[in-house]
Amino acid sequence: MEALNAFSKLSSQHLIDGRLVSATGIKVHAVIDPATEARIGEITDATPTEIDLAVEVATAAQKRWRKVNYHKRAELLHEVAHRMRATKRLIGEMLTREMGKPFKESVDEAGWSSTATDYYAEVARHEAGRVFGPVVDGQFNFTTKDPVGVVVIVLPFNYPLCLLCWQAAAAIACGNVVIVKPSELTTLTTLQFVDAFSGLPPGVVQVLAGGGEVGRSLVEHPKTHMVAFTGGVPTGRAVAETCARLYKRSLIETSGNDPFIVMPSAPIDTAARGAAFGAYLNCGQVCAASERFYVHEQVYSEFVERLVHYTRQVRVGNGLDRVDMGPLASERELNRYLALLHGANEDGGKVAAGGGRPPDLKKGWFVDATVLVEVAADARIMNTESFGPVAPVCRVSSFDEAIELANRSHYALGSTIYTRDLHESMRAVEELEAGMVWVNAPLLDNDAGPFGGRKQSGMGRQLGAEGLDSFRHTKFTMIDSAAKPHDFWWFPYSDAESFPASSK
Repeated sequence: MEALNAFSKLSSQHLIDGRLVSATGIKVHAVIDPATEARIGEITDATPTEIDLAVEVATAAQKRWRKVNYHKRAELLHEVAHRMRATKRLIGEMLTREMGKPFKESVDEAGWSSTATDYYAEVARHEAGRVFGPVVDGQFNFTTKDPVGVVVIVLPFNYPLCLLCWQAAAAIACGNVVIVKPSELTTLTTLQFVDAFSGLPPGVVQVLAGGGEVGRSLVEHPKTHMVAFTGGVPTGRAVAETCARLYKRSLIETSGNDPFIVMPSAPIDTAARGAAFGAYLNCGQVCAASERFYVHEQVYSEFVERLVHYTRQVRVGNGLDRVDMGPLASERELNRYLALLHGANEDGGKVAAGGGRPPDLKKGWFVDATVLVEVAADARIMNTESFGPVAPVCRVSSFDEAIELANRSHYALGSTIYTRDLHESMRAVEELEAGMVWVNAPLLDNDAGPFGGRKQSGMGRQLGAEGLDSFRHTKFTMIDSAAKPHDFWWFPYSDAESFPASSK
């Protein structure tokens, strides 16, 4: 009952200046459990007045927060991470009820959030600038890192907690403050989750509920200084264009359509298990999910047989039961995904496993884990983000063909190859156009390693030192402590350095 009570308490609330406030807007969105289709709460769009108030509070809070020393910030962020761990079972249940993923995956996400917060608590104070050898005797040359200011974080529904921490922990550790605009599908869990930040000064973390108009207002607001956006390509493009027009910094992570290559030297059973996980994790709602499978003709039949075997073992159902895969997050996502499958069938793909909706699940937005075989390289499903639990398998005749097809995409987020051939491994690392390459290790993250893509998969990086610098300005300083005249540089220029023809 604790989770249901929390949904009731948090419905139509915003977090402004360190406290929950009742929404005053009129546009209301129902919050629906995707496994049961039951209404579990509601959210209300923030009004222009509420948005302006949150920005005003953030501006004042940031002026104070940036003066807090790095050691103190680190201590406070470690306390945030500790509170995340203490509440991860409640948060896990709420996230499962609100967007559908299995309880284990929800609790895992809360755990990943805490490790990212701990990481940035330390790495932010590890390096705050550099000292350079001066170009003039006696001078001191160095850089310092300044916070950007008020950061807007616009989140998706698929990983709303860890993506919040990948961005907010980095931003806060640098001296910024954040205003979070969650997905409409995961706002209530987010409001509960950010209670972990309550030990920070009021206004450092705020949450405004609502849909796209709220996000647009925050992006366009003249007193916000950066936008970190995760979502689809059209909205990401609009955010990037707005930020460019306003000379406002942006971090954009959009769609993926990641290739998964299997070569003859690969351990086929292991590769098939990795493929099933890469395709069906979080019901396929992962930006870096494995979505295009290019399998060498020598091992194609064996790989498909093992992939079908592991696909049929995936247990589908309510994420609060003993299952491996929950429902899609919304009815809109269900309809979009089923239309994609229909198009794949029209393009000649053959269903080897799954292919529709589980017949025993009458309520909820459930779909089967699906394998499609003999899929052509130019099929629509191979060239768009599926964002659902489907593994379309295309036959290739060589490593070169696999690399060529893998790179023939508008997206370039992650990529996976299974091979025991060292030369193939190194060529894949060198030649795959992607922000990340996983060799025999799909979908792993490392807080210390950057996450991000190329092409239409976005701009900028999260995690690692690169992720930290996304939220910092670098300032270069030169000091001449003796305040000597710079006769080597200043007027008047010496006659010896003038053009010879100018002398009389």
